[in-house]
Parts: sequence; C-alpha cells; structure tokens
Amino acid sequence: MRIVVYGMLALLVIIQYPLWLGKGGWLRVYELDRQVSKQMEKNDALAARNAKLAGEVKDLKDGTKAIEERARAEHGMSKEGEIFVQVVPSKKPSADEANSQKK
Repeated sequence: MRIVVYGMLALLVIIQYPLWLGKGGWLRVYELDRQVSKQMEKNDALAARNAKLAGEVKDLKDGTKAIEERARAEHGMSKEGEIFVQVVPSKKPSADEANSQKK
C-alpha cells in the first residue's frame, strides 16, 4: 500500500512541476505580466510626450505666437520698443543668511 501512495505522490509532483516551474508555468506568466505592465507604463509616458511634441510642432507650423514665445524664452529677444530688464541678485549674503552660516 505504501508503494502506491508514494507512487501517487511522485506522479503528483511530476505533474505539478511544469505547471509551476516549466516554460509556461505560473511563475513565468507572473514575471511576463509584470514586464508587460512596466512596458505599458513606459508606452503611456512616451505617448504623452509624443502628443506634446506633436502639438508644439503644429503650433510652430501654424502660428507665430509659439515662435515668438520660444524666441523670447530661449534667446532673450524682445519686440521693437520694449525694454528688457534683468534683475541680478547681489553677491553679498543678507543678514539672515550670514547669521545662519555662523551657526
């Protein structure tokens, strides 16, 4: 009788091995599912970036406001008759900063 029980247990283990650890087993499926989830998140982020870039390209092709805004921001350009003012912080630390540095 023991031989039959041990034989059945051995068969059970042999049958379960591919289910859990085989090429198409649960652990492999779980790992692949995690990889798919990560890739979908990356794809969503890239799709949002692409949509933003497509909108920017459309603005640059169609309108002059985007070109003007970009010229002002990146190159510091101004219109005729405008005055450009830049505020530069002083190099001396204020009294509060000096006191905090002494501590």
